[in-house]
Amino acid sequence: MNQHVDTPADIETDKLAFVSSDTEEAIAARQSLEAAYGSAPAGEADIIVALGGDGLMLQTLHKFMGSGKPIYGMNRGSVGFLMNEFRAEDLRARLKVADITTIHPLTMDVTDQDGARHTARAINEVSLLRQSSQAARLKVSVDQRVRLDELVCDGIIVATPAGSTAYNLSAHGPILPISSPLLALTPISAFRPRRWRGALLPDHAQVDIEILDPLKRPVSASADHREIRNVVSVSIREELALDGLIMFDPDHGWDERILTEMFRY
Repeated sequence: MNQHVDTPADIETDKLAFVSSDTEEAIAARQSLEAAYGSAPAGEADIIVALGGDGLMLQTLHKFMGSGKPIYGMNRGSVGFLMNEFRAEDLRARLKVADITTIHPLTMDVTDQDGARHTARAINEVSLLRQSSQAARLKVSVDQRVRLDELVCDGIIVATPAGSTAYNLSAHGPILPISSPLLALTPISAFRPRRWRGALLPDHAQVDIEILDPLKRPVSASADHREIRNVVSVSIREELALDGLIMFDPDHGWDERILTEMFRY
């Protein structure tokens, strides 16, 4: 399950590694922080500081998943839901009091029309989308029990609590508290059954999706930014044994961000 953990009082902040997106603003921020605080190789760093937007944070979390290195982001992008406010002053003091949230990625195992197998991980969501003008036809099973013999739709999403405020929310899926042991299963423009609005699943559930009529109605599967096209089956589960660590300032942590989204109108 996703677990919120307070930063240990003795967290090391001496060795910092800085990464940035390729925008001028992010690069300039990285260079100024490296000059002020020094720069350690990522493999030797206590903390990775990411400068950019949410896309960079996802890339950095993927890269350092399972490394035990916490990631502290500062917004030099646009939305910045996963980032802290950019301030160059007193960075080490901010890191000392920051909260750490432990997150677990989804793993999708995919078989395509050629019989090839693919595996990819997602921090936010796994999404299946129709590739043509015709709606997809999907059979949905949870823990090897068929729950929907046929879902006719534009697609379907399996989202973690971390990703519940992203694509899942745009598809009218539920917002999940970051510490909840749940996954959101959300249809995209369901045509049949028309009234099905999705489900909340325990985080240990395995979701298997079979594409019905894949040649006539092709479907792609995406794990965050990695897309695999012309799939015939997808199996999705959360990797509870694999940890990623993300840091937030204590006055605006992930719980507060998600609560803000819940009451946004």
